[in-house]
Amino acid sequence: MALMITDACINCDVCEPECPNQAISAGEEIYEIDPLKCTECVGHHDEPQCQKVCPVDCIPLNPDVVETKEALYEKYLRLTSQKAA
Repeated sequence: MALMITDACINCDVCEPECPNQAISAGEEIYEIDPLKCTECVGHHDEPQCQKVCPVDCIPLNPDVVETKEALYEKYLRLTSQKAA
């Protein structure tokens, strides 16, 4: 699954720079996570860094974007090869 940011977000700005895939960006009201870029930090870290630094615990799994760890790793490989190109 990709992660999502709920409306409990306080716009503290700590999650965005922690995302290795640049999947987090400022939305109109709160930060948002692009599910096409979110790998839950698979391939980069042992745990999602945005969840680790979030002071209000507002970054759960997105139930609308169900992915296996294998699919997340494949996305990681695709995203990192695009960055290198």
